[in-house]
Amino acid sequence: MPPLFAQAAGGQLYYVGLYKGSPAASAILVRKDSSIKTLEDLKGKKVAFKRGSSAHNVTVKVLRKAGLKPEDVEQLDLSPPDAAAAFKNGSIDAWSIWDPYLAIAEADPETRILTTAEGIVDSYSFFLANRDFTDANGQVVVDVIDELGKVGTSAQSNLDETVKELSEITGVPVDVTRVALTRKGADLGSVSTITDAAAAYQQALADEFYGLGILPKKLVTGDIVWRPKAS
Repeated sequence: MPPLFAQAAGGQLYYVGLYKGSPAASAILVRKDSSIKTLEDLKGKKVAFKRGSSAHNVTVKVLRKAGLKPEDVEQLDLSPPDAAAAFKNGSIDAWSIWDPYLAIAEADPETRILTTAEGIVDSYSFFLANRDFTDANGQVVVDVIDELGKVGTSAQSNLDETVKELSEITGVPVDVTRVALTRKGADLGSVSTITDAAAAYQQALADEFYGLGILPKKLVTGDIVWRPKAS
């Protein structure tokens, strides 16, 4: 979602690479004792997520799966720290969130996962680059994406050390970091330049959010998808 809003605002960026993550790294959370048992039970409830984030996308698609529209719930635009506090004190009914916040929250025995994004949302994270820099330094961008893939593959093959190092860098506890890095389908090495599937996914997402009145204008995401020139 963020690059869609950036494009709509006239940001001078390109999609240059992607990381295909685990859909299980995003979820809708409720309290253990919540009366919300099914997706349909979200109707009329207070649902928090950060507007314009991946959690916004997950929320829209989860509601659609339940036959609901965004306006069928009370939407609260909250940053992860604010949503975490609101979730803890019971002032919201459900929280749409991603790792590592998800892994931190689900460690609380009073938290229940209503649904993950598995089977609902594809999990793409994009590498973005300045247009002028990329136009002038295409090979550098290719080399960076390639190196990121190599580093990711190395990190994936030595998860014990990766978990330890990331925990020290981020301050997120080791056990929580391990949960986030071992989700079903997670692969730190799944880095590449933009695929046709990812480009199509972004266009469909842009169309959907424009249709919902969330994006201010219609976008052609392919206009800013960068493809490396054949050598």
